[in-house]
Amino acid sequence: MERIGTDTLRFSKRPAVLSWASVVGDKESQGPLGKYFDICHPDPSLGMESWEKAESHLQTEAVEKALQKGGLEPENVQYIFAGDLLNQCISSTFGLRGLGIPFLGQYGACSTMAQTLGMASLFVESGAASCAAAVTSSHFCSAERQFRLPLEYGGQRTPTAQWTATASGCAIVTVPEKAPSSGVRIRDVCFGRITDLGIRDANNMGAAMAPAAASTLLSYLRDTQTRPQDYDLILTGDLGKVGSDLLQQLLRREGMDLSGIQNDGGLMLYHRQEQDVHAGGSGCGCSAAVLCSLVLRRLQAGELKQVLFIGTGALLSPTSTQQGETIPSIAHLVALENSRQSSL
Repeated sequence: MERIGTDTLRFSKRPAVLSWASVVGDKESQGPLGKYFDICHPDPSLGMESWEKAESHLQTEAVEKALQKGGLEPENVQYIFAGDLLNQCISSTFGLRGLGIPFLGQYGACSTMAQTLGMASLFVESGAASCAAAVTSSHFCSAERQFRLPLEYGGQRTPTAQWTATASGCAIVTVPEKAPSSGVRIRDVCFGRITDLGIRDANNMGAAMAPAAASTLLSYLRDTQTRPQDYDLILTGDLGKVGSDLLQQLLRREGMDLSGIQNDGGLMLYHRQEQDVHAGGSGCGCSAAVLCSLVLRRLQAGELKQVLFIGTGALLSPTSTQQGETIPSIAHLVALENSRQSSL
């Protein structure tokens, strides 16, 4: 492993993504990617007593399915990196406590999937683990209860608001020799810096997170001396419509055009108009489910050769919002490639 430029870590071993899995709710299964998810639940409660228990079960299922697809048992995984949106990451701790895997809880809001995937890759690259898991989740009902208002209130959402996905995604990262047929490798990780341009509207996460996405992407491109056109897909998650438009505007100021290259998990998960999700999807599970379904599948098949996955997170809490604080944001980048067709 070596440091490239200022912020980028380049892996010499190229950790492999052995297997992955995604679990979603009914609304997500009715979106454009419905056929690519491993498990779809028609009932958002998943038969559980609370929304929080339902979200924990999403993580349990995502990890168990990813392990099954990789031919692994929990004891084959040295570490699991996990996070969610709820206080003290209770979806992760309660969802994964029965697996007996050494656990490292993470919080990066909607950037958490990129953060956990980056950390799992670092552990495998460094030799601290031969196999590590990355998983995140979110649930519309549990997030609404914590961050906004009880569902029974029936509050009206603003046009800039995004719909928290009921979803979970898990990726198993291992040394390349244990995944000879996968073809999906992790080349680089670029962890971002906290960015705060003074956005205070908790119903406009896209505007708050777009500057962080721009900052991390620009750092990575400078470090690697590459251009957006060198990549088949720049996948952000989750900026939604508002944030994606702002990101493209910010990059145009730097002389870069993301047209036809950038897409966002919050825009890919739903039929935005027909499903009434306003500016798009959001939540830790949104980009995780998109990545751990269509995107990794297309990478493995060689339909995509170079992908930059940029998880974006708004680092707020109900307390900070109520106290009138601004919304700091973060973005982490993971560069994925098809090892059989890589040209970088």
